[in-house]
Amino acid sequence: MEAGKAAGTDSGEESRMIKVNVKFGGRSIPVEIPLDSTVRDLKSILQPLTNVLPRGQKFIFKGKVLVDEMTMRSSEIINGSKIMLMATQGLHQGDGPIKQEAPAIEKNLRRRTSELLKANKEVSVPKSQLERWKATGIIALSECNLKAIPEEVWMCGPSARLLDLSHNSLLQLPDKIACLSSMQKLLLNANDLSDELISWEGLTSLKSLTILSLNQNCLAVLPSAIGALTSLRQLLVENNKLTCLPTEIGLLTNLQTLKAANNSINEIPASIGECISLVEVDLSSNLLVELPETFGNLKDLKALYTSNNGLRSLPSTLFKMCSQLSILDLHGTEVTMDVLRQFEGWDDFDNRRRLKHQKQLDFRVTGSAEFDEGADKSY
Repeated sequence: MEAGKAAGTDSGEESRMIKVNVKFGGRSIPVEIPLDSTVRDLKSILQPLTNVLPRGQKFIFKGKVLVDEMTMRSSEIINGSKIMLMATQGLHQGDGPIKQEAPAIEKNLRRRTSELLKANKEVSVPKSQLERWKATGIIALSECNLKAIPEEVWMCGPSARLLDLSHNSLLQLPDKIACLSSMQKLLLNANDLSDELISWEGLTSLKSLTILSLNQNCLAVLPSAIGALTSLRQLLVENNKLTCLPTEIGLLTNLQTLKAANNSINEIPASIGECISLVEVDLSSNLLVELPETFGNLKDLKALYTSNNGLRSLPSTLFKMCSQLSILDLHGTEVTMDVLRQFEGWDDFDNRRRLKHQKQLDFRVTGSAEFDEGADKSY
């Protein structure tokens, strides 16, 4: 009877979960993990919580460095143990390590936004400038220290084709944007726009819009309504706070350029494969660990940038099906040359890449034609 009880205890012990506290960047990260999990498993769990790639993580417990193959049990880690995490410089994904002060930054941003809203003042535009806007269709208001969009902009109505409001302090894009019904290019880079204060209903009513640039704002979400912009050829949302892209992005069948670098995107929807006109995609510095297989549907894709993510592999048909692909940036990922060489179509891709760079190679005093876009030869 006693022997049976002991055996039952051993079985339960194998599957027992323990909670450990990982010290990193001035904060403590609680992690629940099976007792027989490896150090490598713990690194994978911490990757999205710290923005540090597994190969850039080093754990120290009781003065000793923990090796990837060691288990929690063999390392004598028990429930409540405290482990120190050290990060290797240059092996971060996204915007770098997630720090303790992030909530404070959010709070300060909300306070600053509230203050700016209260400080908004109407900006008067000379009549001659308004007439020039109507005549040319070009409204150029970049770097004008604007906190609100002048009323005269809306007076341009259907005559406006390009609106550049970049590098201001705008907080809101109002419903009135819909009155610019012939708008083709809308540039809103480097403002203080958040998704809550953008009239997406008004924005997505602009059926002629071909370029939408929202780089360097405070966007946390792209709404499903973005799929209504079916004429869009360029969508630029770099340096925001996005965590995902909407499934409806697949409705943008005319989209040629998608730039979403320097966000916190952890997943790309499979519907990306329906954006059949894509030529260039930049997803650098996000939190991606994989790309959907549907990337193989992008027959016109020529350039794919995925540096500083947690990628370990690529879609299996990428090289075989994307016959125009000649630029691939994998710096700061987990993808190795050994992995790449196993893909069907690798040799054809490598030949295209060599041809594209042949002129540069011809003029180099020293250099190599070998693939050097960031795929390490080993971990």
